[in-house]
Amino acid sequence: MWEELGISGGTAIIILIALYFVIKWAVRNGVTEAYERITGKEVMDAFDELGEKEVVKRQKEESL
Repeated sequence: MWEELGISGGTAIIILIALYFVIKWAVRNGVTEAYERITGKEVMDAFDELGEKEVVKRQKEESL
């Protein structure tokens, strides 16, 4: 099937992997946005949470 379109197997795999991550990103952002609209609460990203913990840890160390 892919050969009929002029696409090799390796190229097809790369395209499918890229498509997977694009769809995953879009669904995640859509669900997050819907949750925020429904509940009115802001969703923290995992990276934001880690950054916040690091800031709190540094503030505690500085206050000692």
